Amino acid sequence: MVKLYALTVLYKSPPSVTTLKAAYDVESFSFFQKNSIKEFMCFVSKTIVERTQTCARQSVKEGEYMCHVYVRADNLAAVLISDHEYPRRVAHTLITKVMEEFTVKHPPSTWPALKEVTADFPQINTYLAKYQNPVDADALTKMQNDLDETKIILVRINNYIVFLLFTKKFLRGFI
Repeated sequence: MVKLYALTVLYKSPPSVTTLKAAYDVESFSFFQKNSIKEFMCFVSKTIVERTQTCARQSVKEGEYMCHVYVRADNLAAVLISDHEYPRRVAHTLITKVMEEFTVKHPPSTWPALKEVTADFPQINTYLAKYQNPVDADALTKMQNDLDETKIILVRINNYIVFLLFTKKFLRGFI
């Protein structure tokens, strides 16, 4: 089962990286691990943004997690932490969408002074919940799954027709 753990929007200023807003889904971890997991994910997010070039996207394996990152030309960055099964295309689509909405809500001139606790962007939690199932959240993935199911049905019908034709031809030899 695919799983999203964290979605973070960050600002990559020259000396450091600042977290502007983050959402976490750590319900699958025990109560005593939740804070440590959040700190780990925050640290990994900042580190991966520091090491990613401006105007670049990448997906990096970190232990049992996949970290999908995008740093835009204006130094706004986003990181999505998921399991290995989560589709990369859907992950990067989500990151791009979140960054666009964040930019509309908070213009670039406010990013250097913006703090995570004061930033108003509740949509980040909604996106993290909505995209837990990539098939439901992403139209292209849903369409691909529908096409795969249709292909299976067509192959079964084709096999059945061939069976019927073969059976009819075979039975003619006995009549």
